[in-house]
Amino acid sequence: MSCELGLQPGFCIGPLPVRFYGIIIVLGAIVGGFVAAREARRRGENPDRIWDGLIYVVIAGIIGARLYHVFSIPAGCNENVPMCGWPWYQNHPVDALLIWNGGLGIFGAVLAGALVVFIYVRRNKLSLGRYLDIAAPALLIGQAIGRWGNFVNQELYGPPTTLPWGIAIDAVHRYGVYTDLNQYPVETTFFHPLFLYESLLNLIGFIVLVIAARKWQRVKDGDLILLYMIWYGVVRAIVESFRFDAWTIGSIATAQWISIVLIVIGAVGLVIRHRPRAQAQAV
Repeated sequence: MSCELGLQPGFCIGPLPVRFYGIIIVLGAIVGGFVAAREARRRGENPDRIWDGLIYVVIAGIIGARLYHVFSIPAGCNENVPMCGWPWYQNHPVDALLIWNGGLGIFGAVLAGALVVFIYVRRNKLSLGRYLDIAAPALLIGQAIGRWGNFVNQELYGPPTTLPWGIAIDAVHRYGVYTDLNQYPVETTFFHPLFLYESLLNLIGFIVLVIAARKWQRVKDGDLILLYMIWYGVVRAIVESFRFDAWTIGSIATAQWISIVLIVIGAVGLVIRHRPRAQAQAV
């Protein structure tokens, strides 16, 4: 049996294809697990609970992320564009299982992962707010690493740019108007690396949340996950504003709608939890 890698970069171990995309996703999950375990220990919680629950969270996250991608309808997608959202997968359901080809929607991963955390802490009689706070910085560092999977698969790029950090995209990974190689030659056309922008902003957000957890004297259980919602909501809204292939509702990208909801929930939650009256009642 021969090893087939297709268009995705990687290597073979005998007949087994190993793709860099998968390695990066797993690496992000492992690093996030170590960060969460360390934060759990700092808070006096058992770090073994992190590792016990991580496998379920990762599996649920991958399933949720894939479902988000499969049911999305990115701009320019139709039944003739392979692996491009619901117009393709409704006629090629088996392709929905080929996650190594790329196509994971982070909001689907976050929602599914959060649901598993909720079930896990309820079954083990733990504090939901505390464990979501333990997960928040770990999630951001995991996302920062995982976004480099988009780089090796040549995904999540924006419009052409002349900035020195623009990246080249092969013809087979082009979509939309940028498949016209006469107007956008491979040798001279470079694109905004949206994956890089999001990765760097997630890394900064990770640092912010770690500092807040250790230095913010008024922090309560449940505050960090609200800060995550605000931070990542803003990050995602910025990144989506560069995308030309976004799945839209009306004239606004679906991910931006979700981001707005996250920002509002996070901001309102923090205001309510830290308003003077609430503090006075707590006293």
